[in-house]
Amino acid sequence: MSKESKPLAGVKVLELGTLIAGPFCTRILAEFGAEVIKVESPDGGDPLRQWRKLHQGTSLWWSVQARNKKSLTANLKHPEGLAAVRQLAAEADIVVENFRPGVLEKLGLGWDVLSAANPGLVMVRLSGFGQTGPYKDRPGFGAIGESMGGLRYITGFPDRPPVRTGISIGDSIAALWAAIGALMALRHREVNGGAGQVVDVALYEAVFAMMESMVPEFDVAGFMRERTGNIMPGITPSNTHTTRDGRHVIIGGNGDAIFNRLMRAIGRPDLAEAPDLVSNAGRDLRAAEIYTVIDAWVAARDGDAVLAAMEVAEVPASSVFSVADMFRDAQFAARGMLEEASLPDGQPLRIPGVVPKLSATPGATEWLGPKLGEHTDEILAGLGYSPEKIAALRADGAI
Repeated sequence: MSKESKPLAGVKVLELGTLIAGPFCTRILAEFGAEVIKVESPDGGDPLRQWRKLHQGTSLWWSVQARNKKSLTANLKHPEGLAAVRQLAAEADIVVENFRPGVLEKLGLGWDVLSAANPGLVMVRLSGFGQTGPYKDRPGFGAIGESMGGLRYITGFPDRPPVRTGISIGDSIAALWAAIGALMALRHREVNGGAGQVVDVALYEAVFAMMESMVPEFDVAGFMRERTGNIMPGITPSNTHTTRDGRHVIIGGNGDAIFNRLMRAIGRPDLAEAPDLVSNAGRDLRAAEIYTVIDAWVAARDGDAVLAAMEVAEVPASSVFSVADMFRDAQFAARGMLEEASLPDGQPLRIPGVVPKLSATPGATEWLGPKLGEHTDEILAGLGYSPEKIAALRADGAI
């Protein structure tokens, strides 16, 4: 598919951010055809370039997080560097930034300045606590958003301190809300007169928005969710069980009909037919008993046998996948979720496939994360800068 036929073809995005939340938002937009220009400091660029496992000095993560983006180096402390960024913002549909509130204002790149030059601009602002409120000036990474937003409190086992998930989930959730907000603002601009607006995403609010029934349950019933390990009270049975060969298997039998099939599959028709277990509320009252029964059945069998029995009974179940499991799984392969690519030195590389799957205008990987400043000359030439001017700016430290 050509880039022009992607759903966001023609949308120009300027990324002023580093690390995870802002760049993940723009990655989504770039995967579906937006032209994303990532502004980086000439002095090393985005720190993510050096995070986690490296290949020839560059993060493997970078190859995914910055795919389909163009890298422009600009010194935001240099007036000529700022001038180039302002010019790009004047032509952009969306600016995405994840600095602390006030930083862009000090640089002369705040909303008032950019929107005055470009009234249709959508400015997406990601920060720990949002652009207003008593905490707005505090630093706030994803871990802080996960903590204040309620996720950390309910994650883990009741007899131990809260734990984190194995990824920067708070940043990623915020990025998704940011992408949704950007597209909603673009839609508003298209149908309601062409005016832009600010999309203000706070990391703690992005996480808080995912907390399901926590607020009304506390307000009306005084119920406060606590850490419950691998089970979720009120939804029974749904748990992790360990097989005879040491595999961890998730079995979700919390639907009424599904529970009936599960109990028959494990040889307990008495529980399938018990009048007080036909609904979730009744099952929840006998959760410990039900889990003991399932634990014992699973522990007496190897993982493949457990999963085969669940498939026959049409009970949702899966082993807990490692990345190695993903690499050999038929579903991942069939859905193109492990794309084949190559690093600049020819090293083969598999990267995550693009999500979601659009039937007519799917997203795609056009290129991997660029070298620092790889597109600087191309972008500035597009703004009308001559080769001589670009060379002078580079010599002066502006780019």
